[in-house]
Amino acid sequence: MPSKGIAILGSTGSIGRQTLDLIGSLDGRFRVISLSGGKNWELLSRQIVQFRPRVAAIGDPRLTDRLRDACATAGTRLVSGSEGLQEVAVHPEAELLLSGIVGAAGLEPTYAALEAGKTVALANKEALVMAGGLMMEKARERGVEIIPVDSEHCALHQCMRGEKRAEVRRLILTASGGPFFSYPATEMTRITPEMALRHPTWKMGRKNTIDSATMMNKGLEVIEARWLFGIEESRIDIVVHPQSMIHSLVEFVDGSLISQMGATDMRFPLQYALSFPDRLPTPLERLPLEDLPSLEFRRLDPVAFPSPGLARQAVRTGGTAPAALNAANEIAVDGFLNRKISFPAIPRIVEEVLERHVVRSVEKLEDVLEADRAAREEARRAIENGVISC
Repeated sequence: MPSKGIAILGSTGSIGRQTLDLIGSLDGRFRVISLSGGKNWELLSRQIVQFRPRVAAIGDPRLTDRLRDACATAGTRLVSGSEGLQEVAVHPEAELLLSGIVGAAGLEPTYAALEAGKTVALANKEALVMAGGLMMEKARERGVEIIPVDSEHCALHQCMRGEKRAEVRRLILTASGGPFFSYPATEMTRITPEMALRHPTWKMGRKNTIDSATMMNKGLEVIEARWLFGIEESRIDIVVHPQSMIHSLVEFVDGSLISQMGATDMRFPLQYALSFPDRLPTPLERLPLEDLPSLEFRRLDPVAFPSPGLARQAVRTGGTAPAALNAANEIAVDGFLNRKISFPAIPRIVEEVLERHVVRSVEKLEDVLEADRAAREEARRAIENGVISC
């Protein structure tokens, strides 16, 4: 079987590193065609030397010379900035784009890949949160697939393979609960970035780990699932499952529940997305059923964790509201990580921005990008002016 050409956005991040680790262990079934990294030019240079892609992009153009010196023998053409990301995403030899950039930065190159007729393995949930309608319309227009990499959406994708969408009653997203599920509400203001970054089950990047702690990740996943599977928000539920062994469930109209189980290792959904529609033998450690703990399911407290409710509000409002939600959350998370605001202030900033946001319809990508820009400015003002209590 000929090897499949892969482009990777965000190769120096958590998802990108795991993808390359997986590709390196799968006996030449995949070829790395193009890579992009942010500011970690040293890691990117090592990846270039190992995988020898046709082209590689560095996010900060000022680091291009350092990168060039470090990988001069690889024969890789180096590009930079947003134009470089686009070039990585649409390279003609790449059949599949792994979109692993965190946040809004991944939207434009991922959309460009769809426009170029690439299959997209999507780890960047924000792209669908911000512009789900446009993304899905472009995928249909070009006749390509968007394969989810998030463990929950990958699970739903597998549970619904071969099933009739009309027979689905509801989707059930599982949540680990994060590090503060049982934390006293009165103590939330004392949470530090170091505490919030200690996730009990998953190893993720900083932004995604904070989203898991606030449960905003579940809100974003509700929006993502609404677009990926064409099922309205009211039929997408969240249940807390601390063991993180069941990654999501689908309930059908006859009362049957189908779930997908697996180890808490992002390389499993990554392998599924890379090899789809085939399944390949895995080099990864399998789930030891005989040694599993008891599996628990609990309700999510909407008062202690208001973020999913804000996301539901945004998707029901529609238009540019989800883009504003995402932008405000990114700025608030950054503010918390830089100790400018408290942990409970994160959802309060998002709520403030949503209340002030003037919702407009989304006809083109520029509508989304303008809403993103305006909401970021509003969130920064809220932090700088002390509008939100710290």
